[in-house]
Amino acid sequence: MSNTCSYHHQKTCLYWFLTLVFCFFSPFSVKSNELQILLNLKSALNKSTTTAFNSWQTPNSICTFNGITCNHEGFITELDLSTQNLTGILPFDSLCKLPSLQKLSFGYNSLHGPITGELNNCVKLQYLDLGNNFFTGIFPDISSLIQLKFLHLNKSGFSGEFPWKSLENFTNLTVLSIGDNPFDRFQFPDQIFKLKKLNWLYMANCSIEGKIPSAIGDLIELINLELEYNYLSGEIPMEISKLHNLWQLELYCNNLTGKLPVGLRNLTKLEFFDASANKLEGNISEMGYLNNLVNLHLYQNKFTGEIPPEFGQFRKLVNLSLYENMLTGPLPENLGSWANFDYIDVSENSLTGPIPPYMCKQGAMRGLLLVQNRFTGELPASYGNCKTLKRFRVNNNSLSGVVPAGIWGLPVVDIIDIAYNRFEGPITSDITNAKVMSILSVGFNRLSGELPQEISKAISLVKIEVNDNKFSGKIPHGIGELKRLNVLKFHNNMLSGSIPESLCSCVSLSDINMAVNSLSGKIPSCLGSLATLNSLNLSLNELSGKIPESLSSLKLNLFDLSYNRLAGPIPESLSIEAYNGSLVGNPGLCSSTDRSFKRCQLGSGMSKDVHTIIVCFVIGVMVLVISIGCFLYLKRTEKDINDDGHSLKEESWDVKSFHVLTFTEDEILDSIKQENLIGKGGSGNVYKVMLSNKVELAVKHIWNTESNSRRKTRSSAPMLTKHDGKAKEFEAEVRTLSSIRHVNVVKLYCSITSEDSSLLVYEYLPNGSLWDRLHTVRKWSLIGIQGTRLQSELLKDSNTFIMDAKSRCFTEM
Repeated sequence: MSNTCSYHHQKTCLYWFLTLVFCFFSPFSVKSNELQILLNLKSALNKSTTTAFNSWQTPNSICTFNGITCNHEGFITELDLSTQNLTGILPFDSLCKLPSLQKLSFGYNSLHGPITGELNNCVKLQYLDLGNNFFTGIFPDISSLIQLKFLHLNKSGFSGEFPWKSLENFTNLTVLSIGDNPFDRFQFPDQIFKLKKLNWLYMANCSIEGKIPSAIGDLIELINLELEYNYLSGEIPMEISKLHNLWQLELYCNNLTGKLPVGLRNLTKLEFFDASANKLEGNISEMGYLNNLVNLHLYQNKFTGEIPPEFGQFRKLVNLSLYENMLTGPLPENLGSWANFDYIDVSENSLTGPIPPYMCKQGAMRGLLLVQNRFTGELPASYGNCKTLKRFRVNNNSLSGVVPAGIWGLPVVDIIDIAYNRFEGPITSDITNAKVMSILSVGFNRLSGELPQEISKAISLVKIEVNDNKFSGKIPHGIGELKRLNVLKFHNNMLSGSIPESLCSCVSLSDINMAVNSLSGKIPSCLGSLATLNSLNLSLNELSGKIPESLSSLKLNLFDLSYNRLAGPIPESLSIEAYNGSLVGNPGLCSSTDRSFKRCQLGSGMSKDVHTIIVCFVIGVMVLVISIGCFLYLKRTEKDINDDGHSLKEESWDVKSFHVLTFTEDEILDSIKQENLIGKGGSGNVYKVMLSNKVELAVKHIWNTESNSRRKTRSSAPMLTKHDGKAKEFEAEVRTLSSIRHVNVVKLYCSITSEDSSLLVYEYLPNGSLWDRLHTVRKWSLIGIQGTRLQSELLKDSNTFIMDAKSRCFTEM
């Protein structure tokens, strides 16, 4: 018996011992598993460019890891890694093994892949945020996550059908955000209306269709209801007026019809209401009770009636957008005067009366858009001091008076559009301050005066439209500084002067219209360099001169130079059917192809500039030819003057040749000039002659009379037979010398004689002078020459005849 008791006692002790051991070591085992789960997550997202995991080191406590929150027992309750630039696929099979996990947040990352069914194992989750990622596929059933309070799945790439049935028992859900996902089209699910604690329902752009059920009024805790960008139709249910806590109601971009529900006035907490871009109708009087409105957008509907005058007392209203309706009546006078009014757009209605003067009272207004209404009166001067205005558009109204000067120079304004009104006065020099203005549109008014030169300081201008006014004077010469200018419309004014060449510096121009002015002068040819130009209208002016040929290079959709004073030929590329009528009213124009113009005469195709260039060229050539002729004449005259100042060519010469000649008498006579002189003697000079065939000769010029009695006039008849005894003696010697044929005797080619002088033409040999040979140690022998007179003559002149080394009449033996 005792043994039996002892056995049972031991068994009981062992049981309690094991229980104590398990209870002691179990937390350590769980924590070890949690660390491993986190390390698995880090590994799955290891391609992320992030610092989120820098603190995830094994020596550290997991409760100190970035994004981790633990309870007092040290177990993970929250894992928040939103906005950490993470990429990869989430391992829900391990994440949902965290036993105490209540919050899982991965929003605003770049996570991808599917969401697996293991997510359903995170049974203690109260907060799940997977929004703003790149997941794919269908979102899985999560029916076991009945403790969820926040479900954020917006803009995550989910498609197909959403598991609405899994939400039936989510009685604690307060936030449901599934918008901006391409789900299959579906109608409002009944499961939503069972979520009585919902205060935030974001179902924008998620393919809802059909009507908004009246059961929406059961979600009385809602403060935000966003159903925009869907396919909703039918009327806004009256039950929506039960949502007294609504702070924001967004219904825009659907197909809603009917009127605003009468009970809408009960939504007194409503600050943001947008039902734009639907097909709603009726008046907007219900809005007059919602005095907490901050933003009201009802544009692009069919609303009629007046704008509630109560809007003028709304102290929070900063944005009002009612454009493209059929509203009538005036704007409340005090509209926008209480808050930092930011923006108003009531364009394309039938509103009347004056523009409220106080919308920029707080100095915060950025947009004033009152386009296409029936407003009257003057522009309030207060807007000239509204330094924050970026868009100022009041075009297509019946406004009048002078535009406040300050408006032209608003420092951050992007658009000034006052076209189609009755404004008067000038554009002032204040425009120099409008450095960021891109569009200036003032057409169809009664503005006058000169366009200010300061317009060139508005350097951001892309479009200038000042057409159909009464502007006069010249086009500002600084307009070329507007490098971004694309459209320039000056037509229907009284502008005069010429088109400034600087306009061609506006390299982005595509549309130029200066028609119906009094512009004169020539069309700048540089307009042809504007590669982007596709519309040019200069008609009905007083432009003259020829059509620049450079315009032919343009590819114009519109081209009109009609009714000017242009003359000359029409460039062929502009004489085409597409431009019919574009050149009429210019009687001075002619064409070789277009029969509607007079035919161009021969040569008329030449432009005035080209004609001037050719005339100048011809005159230049004539001057050059005359100059060259004079030069050659003077040189020839110089050549023809012999040593006593007389022209050799004035004499009559007789030529006797002793060998076959390859030169002419003129070649020899032309060479008797000072620069060819190589020696002098008592009876004449010696010249070196270079023939055109590169043959070199030596020519001795001998005077037949004494130097002091040379005749100053020459006979034109050959005098060879009339020489005195000295001449006969010379002939005998020449005859003797010319008859010798020996390799060591210099060759005498010919003699050329006249009444007063004789020329002996020798072979030219470059072997030194006779003086060199007689005064050197070398052995020389004078070649025997018959005729003692010639020999003595040569010896007598030995010191001068070949004194220059260039004369070669003797050869080395």
